[in-house]
Amino acid sequence: MGVATVGGIQLHYDDHVPDGRTGGEPVVLVMGSGGRGRTWHLYQVPALAASGCRVITYDSRGVPPSDPAEAGLTVGDLAADLAGLIEHLQAGPCRLVGTSLGAHVVQELLLTRSDLATAAVLMATRGRDDQLRAAAARAEIELLDSGITLPRRYHAARQAMLNLSPRTLNDDLAVSDWLSVFEQSRSTGPGLRHQLAITPGPGRLAAYAAITTPCLVLGFADDLVTPPHLVAEVADAIPGAAYRLIQHAGHYGYLEQPEEVNRQILEFFDSVAHRPLPRASSAAPHEPVTGP
Repeated sequence: MGVATVGGIQLHYDDHVPDGRTGGEPVVLVMGSGGRGRTWHLYQVPALAASGCRVITYDSRGVPPSDPAEAGLTVGDLAADLAGLIEHLQAGPCRLVGTSLGAHVVQELLLTRSDLATAAVLMATRGRDDQLRAAAARAEIELLDSGITLPRRYHAARQAMLNLSPRTLNDDLAVSDWLSVFEQSRSTGPGLRHQLAITPGPGRLAAYAAITTPCLVLGFADDLVTPPHLVAEVADAIPGAAYRLIQHAGHYGYLEQPEEVNRQILEFFDSVAHRPLPRASSAAPHEPVTGP
């Protein structure tokens, strides 16, 4: 793991070059609220590296061991951190993959520093808050501010129900493994609190009409945290963006259905690499995908 100082902020990152080779297409993976960059290493990093890509993951501001976040943290701050990291590693222009808050960060980067991106995959994202998602974020922040620490088993069960699909939850062996993971990997602290406070501002969907980078938007059919209809709105807002809906997947669909997610990412990147002409502005095709 390396450490980059970007705008006075220290970010910890991993820069994986497959088999010691150089010259592979850089791909930067951006995790969601409170998530470690190493989460990508279970499934997405091996698949991308096997395709010959140089794969970069990192812990965003507020996620240890990177520097802590301060009150008032904005998505613009996180997008600037990402831009600075890409430049520090001389990885631009590159491909980008983000999920949840990470996708929100990528979307904002595409507006402010499109010169750093050649293509982007946006998973479990949204361009606005609805009443339920806004209320859930406020409630989570109030819980963190209260200082109350919930029992690990309660936290694990709640995380499972919020983030996994019914097919996984109804599989006793699979859910047992997930509960063990959630018990051991609980995210807490001020960094998570400040990241949770970041929500899409009014008018962001309209702003995304200015994005010119080729984009693939992935929704997860059983996602309660960011339901597919909010994800599809982002695809509709970005000119020429493609939308795919992956079945049997909750908010952590990239971990529940990694083979399908990886296939979608790799096929999209391959199509962009061989695209002879710039995209035409058209409605995004809403094509469901059935996972294994």
